[in-house]
Amino acid sequence: MGRNARYSDEDILDAASTIAAEGGAHAVTMTKIASRLGAPSGSIYHRFASRDLVMARLWIRTVRRFQVGFLEAFAQQDLPAVVRDAVLHTVDWSEQNRDEARVLLLHSQRELLAREPEALGPELAELNTQVAAVLRTFTERLFGQVTPESIGRSRLALIELPYAAARHQIASGAPTPSWLRDSVLDASCAVLGMERAL
Repeated sequence: MGRNARYSDEDILDAASTIAAEGGAHAVTMTKIASRLGAPSGSIYHRFASRDLVMARLWIRTVRRFQVGFLEAFAQQDLPAVVRDAVLHTVDWSEQNRDEARVLLLHSQRELLAREPEALGPELAELNTQVAAVLRTFTERLFGQVTPESIGRSRLALIELPYAAARHQIASGAPTPSWLRDSVLDASCAVLGMERAL
């Protein structure tokens, strides 16, 4: 009977995340992860074939964690409330989870798919399925139909504008200014032609 693994995949990813938060992504090595956990390096390589794969899995896990609150916004019936909560989730989550948010700046889905097509392909292909579905439903409810223009407006308002604002703040390391939340929400509502929810 085999022994249970002392450290889980989640433990390894947590260690990588902590190292990245302390010293930047370049500081993450298999040796440092092993040292942080008090494990032999071989046990890390047994779970993850490379440092790149560790960082890719960390990125995917972070995307999923972010998506939880974003998707919850779309469960509401009131469309202005959906917009408010989806937009502000991106800004607020990025402020409250700065270390994890920095992980999101490391990669893009396209880049990871090109780098690790066999290991990550199926997982990456499904990563944004739920987001795409709720965005399509929202677009149909707001505009009456899904066209390239209407889905483009929804994507710009609910994903691209908030992400651009949050990305700038995370990359700069500066605290999120008090006016940013209102400004991004105003811009997103303007793109959608909607009144703001209070």
